[in-house]
Amino acid sequence: MNVKQISVFLENKPGYLFSMTKVLAEHRIDMRAFSLAETSDFGIARLIVDDVLATATVLKEAGFVCSLTPVLAVAVPDVPGGLNQVLELLAADEVNVEYMYAFLSGQNAYMIFRVADVPRAAASLAASGIRLVSQDELSEL
Repeated sequence: MNVKQISVFLENKPGYLFSMTKVLAEHRIDMRAFSLAETSDFGIARLIVDDVLATATVLKEAGFVCSLTPVLAVAVPDVPGGLNQVLELLAADEVNVEYMYAFLSGQNAYMIFRVADVPRAAASLAASGIRLVSQDELSEL
């Protein structure tokens, strides 16, 4: 299941994040998941959106530097240790998790994983019965 995340590079100054979300709002782009990481000079906003290509185009036209990154979207079992189960499978297959973030939709929890080898991680999880979520399914949430 190939999911594309948009990474947007932002100066770490007042109003820069607002200027990005304003562009998204003006173009009626719906974010499904959002993560923000920062350093003293810049931040990286990571977005899962309903329309990846349109969003990347709009952001670039507005002067933002952004890139598309393949990630895994996983429906995490809603039980104690659900995330641990997913991480155990990845660790057993020696898949390193570079970063991850979560979001909720309805009664379901989802995790976005950035790993070096997306196909290998996807195969490992799917073989163990973990439900991967497609870009189309994310767009419909």
